Amino acid sequence: MKPAYETKNIKTSDYSVQFYLDYFNERLRVDNYRGNMSMILQELNEILDKNSFTKVIFFSRPEHWLQLLAKGFELEAIIKGFFNGTDNYVMTCYKEIERRTNKYWIQEDTILQRVLEKEQKQIKASIPDHYHFRKATSLDAKKLAELYAMVFKIYPTPMSDPEYVKRMIEAGTIFYIVECNKQIVSSASADINQLFHHAELTDCATLPEHRKYGLMKKLLIHLEADLKNRGIFCAFSIARALSFGMNAAFYQLGYQYNGRLTNNCYIFDKLEDMNVWVKDLSSEVKKI
Repeated sequence: MKPAYETKNIKTSDYSVQFYLDYFNERLRVDNYRGNMSMILQELNEILDKNSFTKVIFFSRPEHWLQLLAKGFELEAIIKGFFNGTDNYVMTCYKEIERRTNKYWIQEDTILQRVLEKEQKQIKASIPDHYHFRKATSLDAKKLAELYAMVFKIYPTPMSDPEYVKRMIEAGTIFYIVECNKQIVSSASADINQLFHHAELTDCATLPEHRKYGLMKKLLIHLEADLKNRGIFCAFSIARALSFGMNAAFYQLGYQYNGRLTNNCYIFDKLEDMNVWVKDLSSEVKKI
């Protein structure tokens, strides 16, 4: 049985490159690279010939994005400070017209404009006393998996698998959770890259009946404070472009909209576009 994903590292005397082969989401991503760009792209094309990926994502340094543009890639987003302070130009190309086309684009534009038209200020919701916030441990893996299974019909990573969640926590991914009557009702994580000192805020999930209290915003603030204490200042997230609530949450917390990834991953019930939000945590972190 083919895994959901795998990492492939290739090193020669002319270049080195790290590929992320995402079979579940039918995409190939270049996460890290050095050396001869022409040879790297040749290696990329050889992998494409052997697989059925329909989207390619290239995490590019600023000095290479125009070179990729000249090879048919397009710029979809910029993640500021991604490579130890250097910006990541997220370049993409598509292998099927269905993967490149999305009928929800104008609707997503409307949602984004509604978000950006709001005054960017922290709205403090009153959170009842029976909600308890804390950092998760590996002992929470089973309940976390149950939460993600309830919230998402489809998710780009196997978060409904307790063993997968446990491995993530043991490998260093930070989860903060909210409990109500001994049940986990909301959760978010920070996936830290120790090589480039950035973190993706992800795995944001709240049960529908608990979404009116602003739990997610407070979870994100907890994660930000934890990251800053670890010396991680580049924080970013990708949010479903069709979700007003999640995009509004990041905007209200001071994140900057920096692009949209077309048909980026399977989430909720289909392939969806994802908005990119970026924040420099070396600026003031909101108080919890």
